[in-house]
Amino acid sequence: MTDTRTLGQAGPRVFPLGLGLMGMSDLYGPADEAESIATVHAALEAGVTLLDTGDFYGMGRNELLLRDALKGRNRENAVISVKFGALRDPAGGWNGADTRPAAIKNFLAYSLNRLGTDHVDVYRPARLDPNVPIEETVGALADLVKAGYVRHIGLSEVGADTLRRAAAVHPISDLQIEYSLLSRGIEDEILPVARELGIGVTAYGVLSRGLLSGHWSAQRQTPEGDFRTRLPRFGGDNLDRNLALVEALREIGQDKGASVAQIAVAWALGRGEDIVPLVGARTRERLHESLGALTVVLTETDLARIDAAVPAGAAAGDRYDAFQMSHLDSER
Repeated sequence: MTDTRTLGQAGPRVFPLGLGLMGMSDLYGPADEAESIATVHAALEAGVTLLDTGDFYGMGRNELLLRDALKGRNRENAVISVKFGALRDPAGGWNGADTRPAAIKNFLAYSLNRLGTDHVDVYRPARLDPNVPIEETVGALADLVKAGYVRHIGLSEVGADTLRRAAAVHPISDLQIEYSLLSRGIEDEILPVARELGIGVTAYGVLSRGLLSGHWSAQRQTPEGDFRTRLPRFGGDNLDRNLALVEALREIGQDKGASVAQIAVAWALGRGEDIVPLVGARTRERLHESLGALTVVLTETDLARIDAAVPAGAAAGDRYDAFQMSHLDSER
């Protein structure tokens, strides 16, 4: 396995695994800030370069956490990816997306201030705004690239047609989208089009928000504020069926001397050099477990066993609730 991968033909070179910071500030219940910062430090020291955040994670708290984690360190050793445009309300609810050019400039100004930096390495709308043509959004981002505030333009959760339209305006470094053993929908059309256009994939949810970690159980109590309580795959019979898939993976892992999480991450790493999995580790222990996947070699026999244990489409339940699914251009 190479020491680095490129985020598409137009993007930066990064370590094969990236670190997703969302859970350190939002949506997974309480997190330990000191441990979160220590986890970012451990990732950087292990060679991880891609650090993914969003201006709406904790309504800015996640960017402030990343700023604190990078204090006293060489900024150029970090590739900061920021999602913008998701609208929240004071109660933490979701109110669609805003990717108007004036709004983009406003969002970026606040992000640069919170991050304590003069540029963002990859800047991307979190969701497609149905009220703004993608050409207009990408054109505004291209202006920010020319001005030096943004190094590369990325996208998130968009479909094949949107990818083509966006790439016709300006080179797109990568598409951030859910991709895991339990979420393989991009293989049908989106991934082939991304490859045709030279667009990389940053795959989030490679552990399916903990389902594929090997540490989840039907008896687990989720804390207040953990959005997984609203996700179809974590409820009732769906959870039982999905955990049965995990146990099948655990048997394969035991034969390889690897954990379930390492098998799932190694599988994602093996889908192509143009794919960079994001791991959402909130602790150093979970980070080091995921990094261990880099030394797991999956043979053709192993991959056949994995496909038999968790065939495409085997997951029970959608990856988001109905409201969130309706906002995914990638699911249309």
